[in-house]
Amino acid sequence: MNATISRPNRIAIIIIVLFHMVGLIGFILPSLDVVFLQLVPWHLLLMTGVIIYSHNRPDSRLLLFALLTFIIGFMAEFTGVHTGWLFGSYSYGETLGIQLFHIPLMIGVNWFLLIYSTGVVLQRSRIKNTVVRIITGAVILVMLDILIEPIATHFDYWHWAGNSIPLKNYVCWFLLSALLLFIFEKFKFKHQSMVAAVLLIMQFVFFGVLGIVG
Repeated sequence: MNATISRPNRIAIIIIVLFHMVGLIGFILPSLDVVFLQLVPWHLLLMTGVIIYSHNRPDSRLLLFALLTFIIGFMAEFTGVHTGWLFGSYSYGETLGIQLFHIPLMIGVNWFLLIYSTGVVLQRSRIKNTVVRIITGAVILVMLDILIEPIATHFDYWHWAGNSIPLKNYVCWFLLSALLLFIFEKFKFKHQSMVAAVLLIMQFVFFGVLGIVG
């Protein structure tokens, strides 16, 4: 690894890569997938801890951003599940763990991880224009959702009415992602390490490989 990456951040990166690769093996092997599905909420919490730990100069602003992202993401999902106005007609399964009003609490955590990781990737890019960064980030997250959707249905993350994913889902993912990335930009966090970027990359690897193998 690059010598400029601090030892704590190297450890964080190793944890992210290791747990995603072990999880990938667990999901692929039929004899292990039931056990590993029960660990999904704990995996998300671990990744959250790693991200917060590796944040450059963590303070109350990071916690406020995490809370805002959690609440907005959770409320968007609440609206989607209970009205169908956002995303389409869908419901959550048991994989993401404890639910409030039929929405897993971990879905808000997941929105934080996705937005923060994508925000850091764009922060580290050569794109200087804020609007272009937001649009690019939202497109990246839609691409990730395209990989996630068939895996999510197969492993009981969530299910679509009629087993058909509506175009509205991807449109709403783009718009919600853009809104949350706009909020990320407004916080103007100091330049971050590669840790969050590695997490986003491993998300693509994890769901991409599962999509090919499955």
